[in-house]
Amino acid sequence: MSVSRTDRRTPSPTLSTGVRPLLLEAAGLTLSGLLAEPADGPPRATVVAVHGGGMRAGYFDGQVNADLSLLTLGARLGFTVLALDRPGYGHSAQQVPEGMTLDEQAAVLSAALDAFAGRYTVGRGFLLLAHSYGGKLALATVARTPGLLALDASGVGHHYAIEPAERQRLRRHLEWERNWGPLGLYPPGTFRAAESLVAPIPAREGAEVPLWPEQFEEFAPQIGIPLRLTFAEHEGWWRHAEPDIAELASRLSNAPVLRVEHQPDAGHNISLGRAARCYHLRALAFFEECLQAAADTDPERRTGSG
Repeated sequence: MSVSRTDRRTPSPTLSTGVRPLLLEAAGLTLSGLLAEPADGPPRATVVAVHGGGMRAGYFDGQVNADLSLLTLGARLGFTVLALDRPGYGHSAQQVPEGMTLDEQAAVLSAALDAFAGRYTVGRGFLLLAHSYGGKLALATVARTPGLLALDASGVGHHYAIEPAERQRLRRHLEWERNWGPLGLYPPGTFRAAESLVAPIPAREGAEVPLWPEQFEEFAPQIGIPLRLTFAEHEGWWRHAEPDIAELASRLSNAPVLRVEHQPDAGHNISLGRAARCYHLRALAFFEECLQAAADTDPERRTGSG
């Protein structure tokens, strides 16, 4: 949710070993992204990582510490990991400089999954891992896309801790604090490295921010896959006290599995902090459980796309 004047098309300067850039055609757009695949055989499944507002796909390939990268960790554990630049970021920023609405982005992401499955072996299917606005997009995509296996999202809830109108009046340093939390949550060098990741929030995307509570009420009953939500200990954008969690859970009554957890020693940008590896391992463990449960209850789902 950071805002910067950095060009949305600027690529990350460095990538972790085994991570490579890719371009993917979907719904008339050329999406950029990052890809990591298992080194010793086909993937068990494919994790699709969806970044938040004002960031890019490199959010999931943190560079200041080898333990930060979701892409390399997932590949070592037998998953293909695809981190996409959402519409209006990365390569597609030149095609849709004003960005897209949430519903339009969901249509593009759904098409991107089909396009990726047509080019790559995806294993037993797609698992979504999303952050902040990416969590909104993932929920919207799950609501319209059958066959997805599970969703793990961090930094997204159903009621803002600060109203969007109030956010416009925040001083820059206060907005920064809500995005990151205490400085000690992040390894040395994080904020310099993050300069290559941040990007302006496209206008059409930003204009929809106040609409989310109503959009969530629409999408929530349509979520019919296992779902895990994580709030950082120092989350500043969302209400996540016990009564808020209870209300959130009541709206997601059709999810066969629902877990809402708190990640200690983490701020909103959880995948760039010291707790990143812990969070990523918990998310991947959740996916492991979902894959096993799917195999136990529906043997046909063990066949993957290729």
